[in-house]
Amino acid sequence: MSKNRQAEVNAAVKDVDFDKNDYQIELKTNQGTILLQLLPDVAPGHCTNMIGLTKIGYYNGVVFHRIISGFMIQGGCPQGTGTGGPGYTIRAEFNKTPHVAGVLSMARTNDPNSGGSQFFICLGTHAYLDNQYTAFGKAANAASMEVVKKIGNVQTDRGDKPLQAVTIETATVIVTPKS
Repeated sequence: MSKNRQAEVNAAVKDVDFDKNDYQIELKTNQGTILLQLLPDVAPGHCTNMIGLTKIGYYNGVVFHRIISGFMIQGGCPQGTGTGGPGYTIRAEFNKTPHVAGVLSMARTNDPNSGGSQFFICLGTHAYLDNQYTAFGKAANAASMEVVKKIGNVQTDRGDKPLQAVTIETATVIVTPKS
C-alpha cells in the first residue's frame, strides 16, 4: 500500500479558488511539454486533487507506464507499474465531457470510486468511456497535443509498457486570475 498523501494534498490546495482563477498543469516530459487545461466546472474534485498532487511534487519523475497507440497514454503511478497511487481514492465525477483526442481522464479499477493519482490522455475518440471515467481536463493547445501524439507513438512491449522510459520530469501548476 502506498503512503497516504491525503493530508499533504489537502494542505496544498487550501488556496485553490475556481471562481477567481483558471488552473493548468504543465507536464515537462522527456518528449516535450504538455499543457493541460483543467475543467473544474465538470469535475472540481478531480481538478483539486491533481492540483494538490502536482503542488507536492508527486508527479515529478513519474513515467507514462502504459501507452496504447490510438487509445491513450497513462501515467501517475509512483511505482511505474500501474499498481500504485497516493494512498487514498476519490469519488467519481462522471460528466458529459466526451472522451476525444486530448481529453484528460482519471484511471481507475473496476470500482468507479477508485481513482487517485493515475490519469490518462486520450489519443482518439472513445465514446464507450463517456460517463464511465471522469474526464477533468484537456490538452490546452496544438503543441501539447503533438507531444501527446508523439508519446502515443513510442514503441511498447506486449504489456503496453514503453521500451524506453517516457518521464514526467516536472509537473507545475499554472494559476491565471480570471478577468
